[in-house]
Amino acid sequence: MRLVILGGGESGVGTAILGKKKGFDVFLSDAGKIKSNYKEVLAINKISFEEGQHTEDLILNADMVMKSPGIPDKSPIVKKLLDAGVEVISEIEFAFEYTQAETVGITGSNGKTTTTMLTHYLLRQGGQNVGLAGNIGKSFAWQVAENKAEGYVLELSSFQLDGIKKYRPHIAVITNISPDHLDRYEYNFDLYIAAKFRITANQTADDYLIYDADDETINAWLEKNKEKVKAQLIPFSLSGATKKGIYVKDNTIISKIKKHEFTMPINELSLEGKHNVKNAMAATAVAQLKKIRKQTIRESLSNFQGVEHRLEKVLKIQNVQYINDSKATNINSTFYALDSMNTPTVWIVGGVDKGNDYHELMPMVREKVKGIIALGVDNAKIIEAFANVVDVLVETTSMDEAVKIANKIAEKGDTVLLSPACASFDLFENYEDRGRQFKEAVQNL
Repeated sequence: MRLVILGGGESGVGTAILGKKKGFDVFLSDAGKIKSNYKEVLAINKISFEEGQHTEDLILNADMVMKSPGIPDKSPIVKKLLDAGVEVISEIEFAFEYTQAETVGITGSNGKTTTTMLTHYLLRQGGQNVGLAGNIGKSFAWQVAENKAEGYVLELSSFQLDGIKKYRPHIAVITNISPDHLDRYEYNFDLYIAAKFRITANQTADDYLIYDADDETINAWLEKNKEKVKAQLIPFSLSGATKKGIYVKDNTIISKIKKHEFTMPINELSLEGKHNVKNAMAATAVAQLKKIRKQTIRESLSNFQGVEHRLEKVLKIQNVQYINDSKATNINSTFYALDSMNTPTVWIVGGVDKGNDYHELMPMVREKVKGIIALGVDNAKIIEAFANVVDVLVETTSMDEAVKIANKIAEKGDTVLLSPACASFDLFENYEDRGRQFKEAVQNL
């Protein structure tokens, strides 16, 4: 069986290792450059590969193709494979075939990284041997090849879910759904929603779907597609009591899952902000289903340290707080960030726009933002949206300059917030690179 892998990043190399171990004839192809550490791994494992091109003769003869999530379905090589009837799947689908371990699959437009890391932390603190994979950490396929974990917590993007046929998480979580990545879904929100709900497509009555009951998009889809969902539903909500699941009452999280009541005052959570209350509720639901002790859940929720590049407090300089929220690559994430600001804010925004409607942020900007620094190659939409709303709007194409300007605008008691609402590829390698450059620039002030 010939397994061809498109993309030589974390998921591609992980799949190559697992494929080789399972006896496939493996070939990896990347249209760009492969990082030197990955090339070393491929060489050590005697896996043939190419970079800088896709040689059709070596790809179209595949029995199966694993496509990395970053490669769109409309790329020419993928179209040719699909036209030739070759099966094209995701790393998650490929690796799932080779493990008996239970998985918790977590998706959503926002909050999925925090929820995934918090869930993993709760289960580890409870003594469970679980791996962390998907969009974060070492690839799922790589970990399945090493076969050291008894379960996995997977952060799953819509792109990863697009390539699944049989993958079935025992526990699925949908944190929320808002327009994102619409450039990959023909600018059709319904296609993106359907991609997210693929997470529950193969679930049975023995499985669980945990979801945000306050999210109108999720509720509307569930209402319309009742017969498609076989899993047991566990809602979480900030408002009022749900008959089952988790809700907030009197500033306390109350969870009634499997007849076990768990309570925790919101002010004891280590993570701040309404959105993090929801992330904590989702993670708590998983932990309770996995039979983690209440005391362990409580302790873990109160000492979890959060995620780098997500509302990360960097430094306070002359009583100005600098916050790195580089992971906010869409409008909804930035809405949460601005919502959690309690002081006048200098906002650094911009990058590669994925079809953003900035007007959704207007109430927040009017209330919280004193100055905007547009950091991107093309800032036209940002200027058009906010030029008449704030007193100061400055354009720049360098992080160093953006932070220096922010430092000039900010006064004692203010906050400087990097929350771009955009992808990073115009000026940076990725959102991590953008966040690190911000932190370095702040430290150099």
